[in-house]
Amino acid sequence: MYDDLPYDIAIEVAIEAPALDVEALHHLAVRVMAGENVEAGTALAVLLTGDDEIRQLNNQFLGIDEPTDVLSFPDESDDFVQALSEEKLLGDIAISLPTARRQADAVSHSLDAELAHLLTHGILHLCGYDHVNSDEEEATMRAREEHYLGDLHLVHDH
Repeated sequence: MYDDLPYDIAIEVAIEAPALDVEALHHLAVRVMAGENVEAGTALAVLLTGDDEIRQLNNQFLGIDEPTDVLSFPDESDDFVQALSEEKLLGDIAISLPTARRQADAVSHSLDAELAHLLTHGILHLCGYDHVNSDEEEATMRAREEHYLGDLHLVHDH
């Protein structure tokens, strides 16, 4: 189904989500990666999971013992995964579906819109954007998100 895409994007859904449009997420990931000039053939792994698993990841890697909406893990040059493969890896993204649902409800938009925002946000982090160091960086990252998704005035801040 995705053989014609320029990137190797794996999306694993590890939680019950029957109405989830995985194909739309694939195509959005391609659009963002291409727009950020990510080299063709680069791999991206996305995990859609529950609050318990994302809480464990958040605690393990960031020392924060609570669930969050999205985590991004860039590929590192000394990463053992890269050593096993010649394929270039942009990184891994984990998204909590229950948190995404709560956030979508809080701002009265669809789960699909929230997932699109979280996936775009995660990819932009992997491409080097950040929003925590300065207002300028936050504005730059928000502008890139809006470039791909349109006006985000109703979306929560990160």
